[in-house]
Amino acid sequence: MMMNKFSVGESDFRNIITGNFYYVDKSLFIKEIIDSGNRVILVPRPRRFGKTLNISMLKYFYDCCPERLPLFPDTAEPDGKPAAPANTYKSLFASLAIADAGPQYLEKMGKHPVIFLTFKNIKELDWETCLDKIKSLIQREYTNHHYLLNSRVLLPQEKNYFQRIIDLKGTLGEYENSLEALLIFLSRYYGEKAVVLIDEYDAPIHAGFNKDYYEEIISFTRNFLGGGLKDTGQYLEKGVITGIMRIAQESIFSGLNNLGVFTLLSEEFNDKFGFTEKEVETMLTAFNAQDRYDEVQQWYNGYNFGGCIIYNPWSITSFLDSKGRELKPYWINTSDNEIIENLLSGGGKELKVEMEQLIRGEPIEKPIDENIVLRDVGANEDLLWSFLMMGGYLKSTGKKRNEASGKILYNLCIPNMEVRDTYTRITRRFFSSKIENRQLEIMLTALIDGDVKLFEKILRKVILAVFSYHDFSGEPEKVYHALAAGMLTWISDTHEIKSNRESGYGRYDIMIIPKNLAKIGYVIEFKTVDTEENDTVESTVKAALKQIEEKKYETELTQRGVKNVKKLAVVFKGKDVTVREG
Repeated sequence: MMMNKFSVGESDFRNIITGNFYYVDKSLFIKEIIDSGNRVILVPRPRRFGKTLNISMLKYFYDCCPERLPLFPDTAEPDGKPAAPANTYKSLFASLAIADAGPQYLEKMGKHPVIFLTFKNIKELDWETCLDKIKSLIQREYTNHHYLLNSRVLLPQEKNYFQRIIDLKGTLGEYENSLEALLIFLSRYYGEKAVVLIDEYDAPIHAGFNKDYYEEIISFTRNFLGGGLKDTGQYLEKGVITGIMRIAQESIFSGLNNLGVFTLLSEEFNDKFGFTEKEVETMLTAFNAQDRYDEVQQWYNGYNFGGCIIYNPWSITSFLDSKGRELKPYWINTSDNEIIENLLSGGGKELKVEMEQLIRGEPIEKPIDENIVLRDVGANEDLLWSFLMMGGYLKSTGKKRNEASGKILYNLCIPNMEVRDTYTRITRRFFSSKIENRQLEIMLTALIDGDVKLFEKILRKVILAVFSYHDFSGEPEKVYHALAAGMLTWISDTHEIKSNRESGYGRYDIMIIPKNLAKIGYVIEFKTVDTEENDTVESTVKAALKQIEEKKYETELTQRGVKNVKKLAVVFKGKDVTVREG
């Protein structure tokens, strides 16, 4: 639909269509839902990828419009059944692809009562407030179906229960059972199975994980969803649930009737959330920005949903809607990324090395578990990578089976410039929390200016502030390596930082390549003093500098045209560090 304006942040399908806003047609999502053999469908996708809008579209498609019934009808239905209102929403779909999908799909339009709940805004600091907001959410949906109180299909005790929910006087157990109860009431009233739509079911679960009410929200969610969707096949036409990931904790979804889970690794629904390459090209052309395609691709492309290349829809629409058409992190700035920062900042030395590798643009290989146990994420780094991928902070570029373990390993990398900016910010904040930015600025300025002695002096302070002694067990070179690469994110605008790459006759540890070729370039070799071999700091320094010379690590710098090259040996013994120039 080639409209000339956006409504960034609008997630109500009817408002977008009737307001003549630009809409990328995802209506065949309805066809895929109907075609699915699963009665209950869970579709996890990263935040701001169109989940609420798609769920809203399903609501208007299926809904038999109970809102058209009067709040206080003059007379009750003589047979206890409602009048059959015409679906006033049909016009919303007249120009969309679903209108041409076939009569077997159109006959579903306006046929079923709908329960629609979105939990996306329930992110409270404590369990009491969270529960209050959930009760209010359920209350509003019950109020949407207030006409049931005037019908003859509810027993007196059921009407009393219904009224307690509306009056916010129900017990915890009654609110946990409220989904199942409303499902039964609606199905009985209309003589048709109901459709249940639950949007962002895990938003309060993530908040509970952060704010220490995880067990309470898990228990409520298990009882609420389990009661409403388990063993209710005679009342349930379809149940569609969205969220960021499948939370595999305390059997939230165990035993649900015919549950289908379609993560971003699945081919099902792979082009229904986010924008495809063709859709983005069409949008850029419609808004006279086709000349920006390469930049937009670099900043917002890169997601791989079940083999389909997907762009971040929030960032694309925000970019096109902005006056200056500025390329910047739109999606990342819609969240405080608290969980991500806590997990990445609290990781061990291997995690810091792998973060540095990702920031450099190099992939890492990890197993991915589509079922996430949140409280295990911090202790299990494999689950951390799964969490990051399902949340949209990493993408998969391929997979292979490890013959030894039998596990499937995924090639993971940062999707685009926007997300890379997040990792860089997290790295900076990690160091800023340990040492003053001014100290880092002095140290890096000294490096850029070639003042090796001052660089060494500040580097010693940084290491003492940032790392504890247990970080140096095993392979301390990796700790220093990750530290240096992390700090160097501050100068990535003016310098290219590489590590563990081939140059000359071997692999250097770190190379710093100035974008201004008149500036100083560096080759840095890290070594630790092997006390068991009676090595000294001096002998280790000599060995490091000799290695740089013999392996001709400076080759890449000189081939790039950098004439001023410095060769540094960084030698450490515990937390003592020596920097020597060759």
